[in-house]
Amino acid sequence: MRFAYTIAYVDNVEASLAFFEQAFGLKRRFVAPGGGYGELETGGTALAFADHATARGSLGQDYLPADQSERPLGIEIGLVTEDVPAACDRAVTAGARLLTPPTVKPWGQTVAYVRCPDGVLVELCTAMG
Repeated sequence: MRFAYTIAYVDNVEASLAFFEQAFGLKRRFVAPGGGYGELETGGTALAFADHATARGSLGQDYLPADQSERPLGIEIGLVTEDVPAACDRAVTAGARLLTPPTVKPWGQTVAYVRCPDGVLVELCTAMG
C-alpha cells in the first residue's frame, strides 16, 4: 500500500485550487469535467479538493465542513519550504489567516500555521534534518 492523495472537501474547488496555486505555488494536475474535483501536484502525491456535493455523494453521509468550524479541524496539510517566513507572508497575502507565526522548534525545524479561506489548516515548515 502507498499514500496517494489527500482530499479536502470544500465549497468551491476552483477557488481552492486558485488559492493554493497563488499562496503556495502548487501546480494543477487535474480538474474533473464539471469542476467538482481537482488535484494539485505536490511531488509524490496529490493534494485534491472535492466540492461538498461530490464529497457527500461519495461518502454517503454528511460531515462538518472545515470552513464552517470556528476552530481548525484536527488534521493539517504539511508543506515543506526552505523559507517559512516568506512562505507564510505569501500565504497571508493570498488570503490565509495566520494562526502561529514562524517558530524555531527545539529540534531545529521552523514551523508556522495558516488557515486557508476554505478552512484547511496548513503547516509551513522546513525539512527535518
